[in-house]
Amino acid sequence: MSAMDIKEIESLFRSKVGQQIEIYAEGVNRFKVFTPFQFDDGDSLSIVLKRIGDKWILTDEAHTYMHLSYEIDMNSLEKGTRQKIITSVLSGYGIKDQDGELLLNVEQDDLGNAFYSYVQGLIRITDVTYLTRERVRSTFMDDLKTFLHENVAPERVKFNYTDPSHDADGKYPVDCRVNGMAKPLFIFGISNEDKCRDVTISLMWFEKHGIPHHPIAVFEDQEEINRKVLARFSDVVEKQFSSLSANRDRIKKYFTEFGVQHT
Repeated sequence: MSAMDIKEIESLFRSKVGQQIEIYAEGVNRFKVFTPFQFDDGDSLSIVLKRIGDKWILTDEAHTYMHLSYEIDMNSLEKGTRQKIITSVLSGYGIKDQDGELLLNVEQDDLGNAFYSYVQGLIRITDVTYLTRERVRSTFMDDLKTFLHENVAPERVKFNYTDPSHDADGKYPVDCRVNGMAKPLFIFGISNEDKCRDVTISLMWFEKHGIPHHPIAVFEDQEEINRKVLARFSDVVEKQFSSLSANRDRIKKYFTEFGVQHT
């Protein structure tokens, strides 16, 4: 590929994405593409145009997922809401995930459109760190459910449990009940103040009806809960963890006290 060819491709990329696109040769049949698009910490998207055999491809050389791992547990990208979002983006933009490397085959006569699609796809994937609040809540509950699946013996777990004797209408659901002991664990994921208030009412109702249990709360971010709401909640909950991400090992250790950890 000649210097003129590089300038022509650079012009095509600029026409589709923006004038700040620049291309530099990095060896034989390998070209680094610089764009103005960045992660929230200022690090730029990593894009390389290179030739493999008789084909040209765009690749991030696994940089996008690596960068996301700085902020997000990589397991959460493989399951639940985030996984669904990423799968949808990859399919929609024709991008292939090859062991973490994001690839797009490029036709010589469609370089500009292919580059535009690739950049848009990478940006959409990085947006999993900026999910709407509702999606974040959904992701948090997915993450908590996955964590419990991985760390509690499956035969002892019941999600969305309601007490059949006292709560036939299902008004006081428990996110996860772990049985196998005299008093089961009632585990709640607390993603916001409304959920905190609801669980407070549920725990008071369980207490009133003498339903034996160990109430445990895992917050998405305890600091986001109003102090008065949290104070009332603290009166009725037995054990609480301020977040899932910072307390995984503590929660696992707590489970060992009840002998319910996954073996």
